[in-house]
Amino acid sequence: MKKNIFIILALILFFGVYGVQAQTPVKTPTVQNKPINTTSLNIVASPSKYLNKTVKMQATFDKFSALGLDYSKALRKSSDHIGILIQRDDVVDHNIPLSEMKLFMKKEMAEKFIDLDTGDKVEITAKVFSTALNDPWLDIQKLTVIQKAKKTN
Repeated sequence: MKKNIFIILALILFFGVYGVQAQTPVKTPTVQNKPINTTSLNIVASPSKYLNKTVKMQATFDKFSALGLDYSKALRKSSDHIGILIQRDDVVDHNIPLSEMKLFMKKEMAEKFIDLDTGDKVEITAKVFSTALNDPWLDIQKLTVIQKAKKTN
């Protein structure tokens, strides 16, 4: 009798401990979406390579723009977003916007950057969310001003 009670208690203890462990979800480490350091021209040259990836690049701010807003195949509503244009890296003697790249930021974020001027050096972290028209379309997640443009009087 004592032997049966001992076996029953051992089984209850065994299944109680291992039963709880089996029901406890295993926590897997979360992998952060680490940005890919690249250039704007690399992204424009191979937009599908960067689709659904987060990228980080340095660029020269050109201007705020409505380019690409409200386009149904890569919709970012003009009521919620504003576009920005950056300058081409491969042209140094003129200010030419890289219009092939559609960059969007939420208006709340843009309000923090109303003092951006043409020529300001910025670092942009963004996610490529579409390759409509074979162009990269990006949502800006973070924008940092690296260097303000020198004012000409």
